[in-house]
Amino acid sequence: MTVSEAPSGPASIPALLARNVANHGDKPAYREKEFGIWQTWTWAQAADEINAMAMGFLALGLAPGDHVAIIGRNRPQLYWSMVAAQMCGAIPVPLYQDAVSEEMAYVLDHCGSRFVVCGDQEQVDKILEIEGKVPHIEQVIYVDKRGMRKYDHSRMNAMADVVAEGRAGHHRFEAELAKRTAALDYNSTCVMLYTSGTTGKPKGVVLSNRNIIETSKNSSEFDHLRPGEEVLAYLPMAWVGDFIFSIGQAMWTGFCVNCPESPTTMMTDLREIGPTYYFAPPRVFEGQLTNVMIRMEDAGRFKKWLFDKYMAVARRVGPDILDGKPVSGADRFSYWLGNILVYGPLKNTLGFSRVRVGYTAGEAIGPEIFSFYRSLGINLKQLYGQTEASVFITQQPDGQVRADTVGVPSPGVEVKIADNGEVFYRSPGTFESYYKNPESTASTKDAEGWVATGDAGFFEEGTGHLRIIDRAKDVGKMADGSLFAPKYVENKLKFYPAILEAVVFGASRDFCTAFINIDLTAVGNWAERNNIAYSSYQELSQHPRVLEMIRGHVAEVNQSVAADPMLAGCQIHRFLILHKELDADDGEMTRTRKVRRKVIEEKFADLIAALYGGKSEIYTETEVTYEDGRKGAIKATLTLADAAVAPAQRMAAE
Repeated sequence: MTVSEAPSGPASIPALLARNVANHGDKPAYREKEFGIWQTWTWAQAADEINAMAMGFLALGLAPGDHVAIIGRNRPQLYWSMVAAQMCGAIPVPLYQDAVSEEMAYVLDHCGSRFVVCGDQEQVDKILEIEGKVPHIEQVIYVDKRGMRKYDHSRMNAMADVVAEGRAGHHRFEAELAKRTAALDYNSTCVMLYTSGTTGKPKGVVLSNRNIIETSKNSSEFDHLRPGEEVLAYLPMAWVGDFIFSIGQAMWTGFCVNCPESPTTMMTDLREIGPTYYFAPPRVFEGQLTNVMIRMEDAGRFKKWLFDKYMAVARRVGPDILDGKPVSGADRFSYWLGNILVYGPLKNTLGFSRVRVGYTAGEAIGPEIFSFYRSLGINLKQLYGQTEASVFITQQPDGQVRADTVGVPSPGVEVKIADNGEVFYRSPGTFESYYKNPESTASTKDAEGWVATGDAGFFEEGTGHLRIIDRAKDVGKMADGSLFAPKYVENKLKFYPAILEAVVFGASRDFCTAFINIDLTAVGNWAERNNIAYSSYQELSQHPRVLEMIRGHVAEVNQSVAADPMLAGCQIHRFLILHKELDADDGEMTRTRKVRRKVIEEKFADLIAALYGGKSEIYTETEVTYEDGRKGAIKATLTLADAAVAPAQRMAAE
C-alpha cells in the first residue's frame, strides 16, 4: 500500500476501538489480577475508561504532537493511556520499567515528554530523581496510589482523579476530543518505541498507524487469530512485540489481553488464564524446561520412568502428529496414552493446555528445547523481526516449522539478501523514521523503502526459508581468514541448561575464547544433588566440579562446530566462567537481554588478555550496581581453562 492509498477499514487504533465496541461490546477486552482476584473489562467498559482518560488528559493541557511517556508493569490502565494519548493527537512512548533513572533521563529528554504516566511509586521516584535533568516534564500521573500520600501533588495526579476530571468535564471536552480523534489517519504517528541500544544511544523508532494496523492485520490473518483468543501481557511494554500483541493485534482481532498481578505470580497467572496465543523469548522456554527437568530429577523412581518412557515417544512422533504427517496406529495410541499420563498434566502445569499458536523470537532457541515443546503438541513456531519492521519480517507457516530457520517472509513483506550476506526487507510495517535522527534513518532505510537489518543470513534452496547466521557487524574473520560468527557458537553453548549466557571472542585472532555465565537455578540444583556446598554465585561459578562440567559442554559444542567446515575455526580453545551475571544495570546487556559486546570487551579487557596470554588464573575487581542504585565492587580470582578442540577441515571465507 502506498502512502496515498486509503485504508479499506479503520485508519487508527482509536477507530479500531470504536469498531470493537460496536462488534464485540459485551465481550472481554482486558483482565487484570489484583489482590489475587481477576477483574474484567468488556470492550464497551474499556472504551468508556479510555474516553474519560483522554478527556482528563485534555483537562491537564495535553496538546497534539506531545509525547506521553508510559512506565510500569503491564496493566490495563497503562495500555489505555496509550490509546487515550492517541485520541488526543499525542504520541505514546513506553519505557522499560526496569530501566534506571539515568537511562530514562536520556529517552525523556530526547523525546521532549511533557507528560509521564507511571504505574506506581517506584516509577514516580525515578522521575523525581531526574526532573532536574528533564525540566520540560509538566505532569506526572500515577496509577497505583500506594505510598503516594505525602508527595508534592502540585504537578502530580492520580490516574483515578484524572479519569474523574474527564468524566466531570465531558461536556467541555467531547467536541475537542472528537475533532482530534477524527483527524487521525494512516499516516499519523501511532507510537514511538526506543531501540535497545546495543551499539550506542537508543533511537526513537516512529511507527505510524499504517505500520501497526497493516502488520497486525497481516500477521493475525497468517495465524487465523480470532476474537476469542486469550493472550497474557507480561513482556516489557516498551518492546515492540508487546505493543503489537497487546495493542495492535488485540485491537485488530478484538481478542482479550490478560495482565498478571506481578512478575512473581506470572507463572501462576499463566496457568489460570490458559492463553491460546502466546509469545515468549527463548530464555523463558529454556527456564521452564530447566525447572521441569530439575523437578523430574527430584521425582520418585516410577514417575521418572514414566516421564522418560513417554517423552521418548513424544520426541519420536509428537512433531509429526502436530504437523499432520503419517504416524502408525501403534504410535498414535502410545502418544494418546502419554498425553493422558504425562503430556497433558505437564502442559497444564506450564499453562500451555490451550495454546493454539505459540511464538519465540529474539535469539536462536536450542533445537532440543524447541522440539521438546512441539513434541508435547504445543504449536511453537519462530519468527524473525525487529522494532523497525513493527515486529514481523518472517514467520513459520503451519506444517513448515523447523528449529534451524525463521520461516518465510510474512504477508506483505519482501526480503532480499545483499551481496555481503546482509538481510534487507521492506513492508507496510517499515518504520517512518528515527526521531530527530535523519542520518541514521537514511543509512538504515533507502529511498525505495529497503531496510538494512544488520543481520547476516541466506535463503535455503528449495524451501525458501530464511536462516540467520549472526549480526552482520559481528561476523568477521579469524587471523587465518576463516569465518568468525560468535552468535552461532554462543547459541550452541546456551542450549545447555547450565549455561545462561556466553560471549565469544576471536575476530582477527588465532583462536576463539569465551566468557560463560552459569545459570544459578540449574547449577545450584545440580550442586545440591551432588552435595556441593556454596555460599554465593561467585563461589559456585569457580568450583572445580562446575568448571569441569562446563568444560565438557564446551568440548561438545566444539565437536558440533567442527562438523561445519565453514565455521570450524570458531571452536573455543580457552574459556572462563565469569564471577558475576552480565547485567543491564551494569551496562553489559540491553533491557532486552542482548549482549553489548563493545562494553564487555572494554570492561573485561584484562580477562580477555589473560585468556589469550595463556594464564591459568587472574585476579580481577569489577564494579557492580546494586538494586538500590548504589555502586560496589566484586573481587575474585578466576580460573582460566583450556577446552578440547575437535579436528576439522577448516574452510577459508571468500
